[in-house]
Amino acid sequence: MRLLIALALHAITPGVMSQLNNNGIPPHIKTANGILEGINDSGLYIFKGVPFAAPPIGELRWKEPQPVKNWTGIRKAAAFGPRAMQRPIYSDMMFRSDGVSEDCLYLNIWAPAQKGNARLPVLVYFYGGGLMAGDGSEYRYEGASMARRGIVAITVNYRLSIFGFFAHPELTKESPHHASGNYGFLDQTAALRWVKQNIAAFGGDPNKVTIAGESAGSFSVSAQMASPLSKQLFNGAIGESGSLLGSSTLTSLADAEQKGMRLAELAGVKTLAELRAIPAEKLQELAANHEREIFTTSVDGYFFPQSPRRIFEAGEQAQVPLLVGWNSQEGYYTSILGRDTPTTANYAKALQQQYGDRAADVLKVYAAATDDEVQQAGTALAGDRFIGFGTWKWSDIQSQTGSKPVYRYFYTHPRPATKATATGASKPAAKGASHSSEIEYAMGNLATNPVYDWQPEDYKVSQTMQTYFANFIRTGNPNGPGVPEWHPVKSGGPATVMYIDVNTKEETEKHRDRYLLMEQIILKK
Repeated sequence: MRLLIALALHAITPGVMSQLNNNGIPPHIKTANGILEGINDSGLYIFKGVPFAAPPIGELRWKEPQPVKNWTGIRKAAAFGPRAMQRPIYSDMMFRSDGVSEDCLYLNIWAPAQKGNARLPVLVYFYGGGLMAGDGSEYRYEGASMARRGIVAITVNYRLSIFGFFAHPELTKESPHHASGNYGFLDQTAALRWVKQNIAAFGGDPNKVTIAGESAGSFSVSAQMASPLSKQLFNGAIGESGSLLGSSTLTSLADAEQKGMRLAELAGVKTLAELRAIPAEKLQELAANHEREIFTTSVDGYFFPQSPRRIFEAGEQAQVPLLVGWNSQEGYYTSILGRDTPTTANYAKALQQQYGDRAADVLKVYAAATDDEVQQAGTALAGDRFIGFGTWKWSDIQSQTGSKPVYRYFYTHPRPATKATATGASKPAAKGASHSSEIEYAMGNLATNPVYDWQPEDYKVSQTMQTYFANFIRTGNPNGPGVPEWHPVKSGGPATVMYIDVNTKEETEKHRDRYLLMEQIILKK
């Protein structure tokens, strides 16, 4: 019987959903590379560990992703593929993948159990983790909740750290594009090409794809918008906390190559062949204490023909609707004051040390008149210079040079207290919305995180935020029944911002002066 099903499926052309009923029989989908068998789970078809590029191992280490080899028969897609090589540097990451490996280029799909060519909107989500950690199997990125809203949701793995962003003169020389580095971004582009070619078979519309991500994933969304290699592969973009537009420039290819040569020195080898022969675990260990020294994103002349900021300024980025925002506590005042007591005197001293002749300007817009206000002012400054300004700059410049609407949010809802541990202890509720805390809310995944004592107001915030996201994925506009009206940013002046919390409401942006000052200091404008 199984053989007969397989033979029948071979007759299905790519782009057509297999006609299986929703009674527990595993779905079979014919892709361009072969047949996949997924999971039939309560009205959803789930496919895990789907290869979108050849394993980047051996001679393919530090090469742009290569096409998947076709397979015969039926390939099971019921388990997550390995996560990219990384160290356990973030305690809040809860993986379901089985270990780490260089063989990591897999994606995961959650789709409504549709029959035929449903043409549903598609979400492709890139995980965060500083381009050093993360995985598409993390619970907070789970796509089931979005799929139950009629969206085909996808998470994508990409190479990280030394494996994903390593340049070297020999790599540049052997490349047909005379470029090296940015392999992690190229992996994301390869995944988008796979989606374009295959997603109709899963009920998705290849012409209605929205890319999204948080932190490094948001940086990645801005990168994909800037690159000429990928900007025709999607139709909308969501950025949560981060972009590549908040620094004066990316590293040049020449500088990135010099960083790469530093790795060879640390490894005690002289050739690229010797570097490729180093076992992945040893290479990861070697790079562990030198990651920022030996890997970086760069203007490589291929993925980025020039800096992303220049591309956006020229209006050469992807012309798609953008929904973008950041959180109220992206950083913390201790990154300004260190271990000093938060007093106005210590705050002024710290600003003088860090900003010199611009300290008075910074103190004016990040004001603290009393000791009690120092923590709040310092936290605002820390968050803005870490990631808030870059996200603001992205939305601001897109509103000026883009042809589609930009919707800006400011997320202010703090997580609740943690659940009591076996000893009866729990962590109190946060004072602000910390970095990455909005992900479970936006993706409808509060219940997947057992750490926090979620309350009815948390589910209310999640309902609001996910509704905005889902509306935007469907139409390029977050507005719809049951949520406050959200107006797009107007170019050249104070913008409307959606403040997302228990009582979500739209207001005029409150701190444009902060970002204009950051623009002067960071971008030298």
